[in-house]
Amino acid sequence: MGSTPADPAAFGHVPVLAEPLLAALAPLSALLDRQPDGVLIDCTLGGGGHSGLLLQAHPRLQLVGLDQDPTARAAAADHLAPLAERVTIVATNFAEFRPAQPAVAVLADLGVSSPQLDVADRGFSFRHAGPLDMRMNPDQGATAADLIDRLDDTALADLIYAYGEERLSRRIARKIKEQGPWADPARPRTTAELAWLVAGCHPPQARRGRIHPATRTFQALRIAVNDELAVLDRLLQQAPDWLVPGGRLAIISFHSLEDRRVKTALAADDRLQRVTRKAIQASDTEAAANPRSRSAKLRVAERI
Repeated sequence: MGSTPADPAAFGHVPVLAEPLLAALAPLSALLDRQPDGVLIDCTLGGGGHSGLLLQAHPRLQLVGLDQDPTARAAAADHLAPLAERVTIVATNFAEFRPAQPAVAVLADLGVSSPQLDVADRGFSFRHAGPLDMRMNPDQGATAADLIDRLDDTALADLIYAYGEERLSRRIARKIKEQGPWADPARPRTTAELAWLVAGCHPPQARRGRIHPATRTFQALRIAVNDELAVLDRLLQQAPDWLVPGGRLAIISFHSLEDRRVKTALAADDRLQRVTRKAIQASDTEAAANPRSRSAKLRVAERI
């Protein structure tokens, strides 16, 4: 059985880069003049924040929203209820989706949502004690604890380095396997235990910085558990074919591994022309109001 879903009301978070996204997709109005039943495919629906704003900005736009998280789908259905006749929500990972008709826009916000981070039972956060889970779909696949169980310290170190770009990966992996609950089955395997072990591998001054010392290790495990980079690669390959000519692909990424893939793919794809030469980032005002927007980068391309 999967873990108990969190309260859908928790998904009332502020969507990042909302104003630049609306500006980048403003040309949809002209497309919708020619194709009044035009579809937006939101590949990472979450609480429906971005999609709700786009539906309000474009009254003829239809939404197909994808999410594998049941709590997110419930939250989006509630948030988008006033627009329900224009909304279809699909329980799926976007890498497995095949659209019924071409879209005028495809959107993907690749970040872990604030509610997923803030709900301890989901196991994403080093700031809240909870089971070491990290699955986007809580009813499918192996957990982060299962993954650590399966790997030896060398393979675990390679994973933490590759997906977290953590220079202390070997020290961290060795400590997890030799001193953590994986060496003593009687100890609970929790996010708090893992964060404490990782922090102990860093020098004291690093433990007092703005970025928690476990951030990169947790990122690496989350990416591996959800196969995020391979899934992103499939989206970048497939999404241009989902678009009508003139349709736009908008992707918001949150770390360099994602952004490098997005940047390279949009530049190299002969089905697309880039709308943004440089990634759009949060203004100082937005970053101050919403610290989780600081690392967000928006890139947009148009179907030729």
